[in-house]
Amino acid sequence: MKENILKEKIFDKVERLKENIKKVIIGKDKVIDYVICALLSQGNILIEDVPGVGKTVLAKALAESINLSFKRIQFTPDMMPSDILGTNVFNPKTLEFEFKKGPIFTNILLADEINRTSPRTQSGLLEAMDEGGVTIDGVYYPLPKPFLVIATQNPREHFGTYPLPESQLDRFFISITIGYLSLQEELDMLEKQKIFHPLEKLEPVLDKDDVLTMQDFTKKVYIHRDILEYITQIVRNTRENPKISLGAGPRGSISLMRASQAMAIIRGRDYVIPDDVLDCSVPVLVHRVVLKEQVESPRQKREEVVKEILERTKIPRIKLP
Repeated sequence: MKENILKEKIFDKVERLKENIKKVIIGKDKVIDYVICALLSQGNILIEDVPGVGKTVLAKALAESINLSFKRIQFTPDMMPSDILGTNVFNPKTLEFEFKKGPIFTNILLADEINRTSPRTQSGLLEAMDEGGVTIDGVYYPLPKPFLVIATQNPREHFGTYPLPESQLDRFFISITIGYLSLQEELDMLEKQKIFHPLEKLEPVLDKDDVLTMQDFTKKVYIHRDILEYITQIVRNTRENPKISLGAGPRGSISLMRASQAMAIIRGRDYVIPDDVLDCSVPVLVHRVVLKEQVESPRQKREEVVKEILERTKIPRIKLP
């Protein structure tokens, strides 16, 4: 009985979170689902899109909806790892070094144009994301929980950028695009923002403890062994596809499993079905594959290949509740 009550409460909280973000982000329900999916799965997000489509607003709306701390970093070529992680500063009063925390010590971090900074700074950020903490001069400092990085990069600009290598792209849980609004959706957006921005009146509907409970529940969502085999086969097919020179690794399999569990919750279930796997496969795998025809292949080409793999992979027939 207690488990059923907890389950219903979590479903209700996820729905409230989604509806609250929709007050600010118009016409992008699927994008909101993927962001919540990453939050529930304790994963980080890479947004590959052009400027002005609402990346910052999306991150802020999520933070405001959960009453979480939010910071934004605009990456530049001269930025150092210490500018993000923090550094020890000498205090002349105490005659001791004190650790000054960097902007990464927040709940939600928007890493804007991550590919504009040097590989050294990129790796410093991604290492902290992967390990959940920062080690400075031999002292470990844990990052706050929950913690989510939303990194962005413009796929159409290459001058003065440092493309993320495959090993670092693999650290991101999902990769998504937001895209432009339809004519009617853009008109609705202008109507909403004539006097004030919707963010100004957005109220939190969850707190940190709610998120931590939801994250813990996500790991317990039932997933049949046949679906685990389905996930494994999809990822394995990315390694054997003749169009792909580098397929997704084991981290891709784990991410697809976690994403499917989170998507089940978003859809109001405590068990995974094949459709959950299908919904999550492209954003989880698209940044983890490299095509043979060109190393820096356009996202659309990579998406097409992943979709081809999904079409050719047999969907399991299983009996679920």
